[in-house]
Amino acid sequence: MRIPFLPFRSDSARGTARNQLLLVRRRAQPAVVYVARLTGTAVFAYLLALLLPGSSRPVLAPLTALLVVQATLFQTIRSAIQRVAGVTAGVLAAVALAAYVPFSWWVLGLLTAATLALGMALRLGENVLEVPISAMLIFAVDTHAAATTRVVDTLVGTAAGLAAGLLLAPLRVQPAKEAVVDLTRQMSDLLGKMSAGLAEAPEPRRATEWLEATRALRGEIERLDDALGQAEESVRLNPRRLLAPDPAAGLRDGVDTLERAATDLRVLARSVADSARIDSEDSPVRDAETRAQLAAVLGELSAAVRAYGQLVDAGPDPEAADAAAPMPAPREEAAPAARLREHLAEAHRRQDDLADLLRTDPDERPEGWPLRGEILAHVNRLRSELEPTRPPERTDHTGPMRALTRRTRRPRRRGRDRVR
Repeated sequence: MRIPFLPFRSDSARGTARNQLLLVRRRAQPAVVYVARLTGTAVFAYLLALLLPGSSRPVLAPLTALLVVQATLFQTIRSAIQRVAGVTAGVLAAVALAAYVPFSWWVLGLLTAATLALGMALRLGENVLEVPISAMLIFAVDTHAAATTRVVDTLVGTAAGLAAGLLLAPLRVQPAKEAVVDLTRQMSDLLGKMSAGLAEAPEPRRATEWLEATRALRGEIERLDDALGQAEESVRLNPRRLLAPDPAAGLRDGVDTLERAATDLRVLARSVADSARIDSEDSPVRDAETRAQLAAVLGELSAAVRAYGQLVDAGPDPEAADAAAPMPAPREEAAPAARLREHLAEAHRRQDDLADLLRTDPDERPEGWPLRGEILAHVNRLRSELEPTRPPERTDHTGPMRALTRRTRRPRRRGRDRVR
């Protein structure tokens, strides 16, 4: 489990000790819960097996229960079905073979190959080895009582594992939300660096570093996808979701939006890097006023991305929470949804000012003119991606490009064709 960073106050030793204690508890609590859950499941399976006649020390039942219990209820049910099928198939194969063939080394090899093929045919996945293991154990003792005991203990252990899964299976939604917040923090920090770096005309090497940083976000997105998959699987068939709204609601849409926003950020950084390589006044990032306006837009988008992550982390119905909460006076204390709308509105206003500054005649500045349209289009796409009421399908973002060609001597159609 990824532990989020807890800010420590350097001006207070008591605050530092408190934060360190919270960090230790966050790290220790999952391990303690995991050990307690498996221990209770094993003991319950053993006591349940003792109630059956003829059971003196049924250690196979708690062993099966430990192997069946998985991280999520859906995985536990799947593991239980596969394990019961594997043990039953192995026991039946061993009993059938032992009735006609005495044990020898070549029989062991034949039995191993046949039971492995049987397990693969049954699509037992990670439990495919249960078939040959059960067959070998039963074939070695050569008694029907041992075969019956193994099947019964497996069923008892499986039942105990399923019961523990129904009652104790956790909802692994919080790690996915933490991954969302972590990704939005990195994206926000990168936009902030780009905004601060545009105080002067960026060197090509520095702009390339921004581009490489956006490409590195793909690893974080993959980690976020994995965490989201675990969260969605932990909710499936979990009875806890009947007692409260779906805790994973909105996560998939939020993650999809962030993936598209990361792509928009990457192509925006690419356009800025290409502009920095133009060693002339035609470059969009050479003009100080244009850089200042672009930096202001990126600064607002940086705050909007961070607010979007907090909005996803807030829960399935953050709008209702925003409406119920009183609106505070300071901007930093506003609810995530209200803060997101505020930053996006300000980014939109500054984007319009940026369009006026980027507007130019392609005949006068032919070298840097396509990049002006690209920068404005990517900024608009990134901003519209974060809109709370944004439609699900991608919209046509040719509007910013059309704004660049107004009041030019060239026809609009020819201007747009040159941008493409």
